[in-house]
Amino acid sequence: MIRSIQDISEAMKDIDFCTLSTRTADGSIGARPMSNNRSVDYVGDSWFFTYENRQMVRDIEQNANIGVTYMSNPGMLGLLAKPGIFIHVEARATLVKDQRVFEAHWDRGLNRWFKQGIDTPGVVMIQATARRIHYWDGTDEGEVELAGAFA
Repeated sequence: MIRSIQDISEAMKDIDFCTLSTRTADGSIGARPMSNNRSVDYVGDSWFFTYENRQMVRDIEQNANIGVTYMSNPGMLGLLAKPGIFIHVEARATLVKDQRVFEAHWDRGLNRWFKQGIDTPGVVMIQATARRIHYWDGTDEGEVELAGAFA
């Protein structure tokens, strides 16, 4: 049962990829897969590397309200028991171009997409600060509040 941000963090460690959604200039919703890197202790901020010339960066520049959705693997009994956990984070995005911040969040697995590491031209980070977190695990659902996040 999910009761706290620590429970959400523990559930997220089993999820490698998520979907980051933005609002486009015409009001449509754009969504794309992003890596959660599995090694993150989640405390309300998610950090994603991308390139500054991507549409999602332009979307965030226009509207910083984003959604990030995580879905865990239900395992062998998924159809017969619990389906895994679904977590949706309503967040405020901030674009970060500080290499010291890049270093703090870099994972070797990112070299696949960013060949020169944190020195890759055009690299930028998206900091997604949670405002509200919804979850559903097949039997339990609800919201987890972060202190001060709902202001």
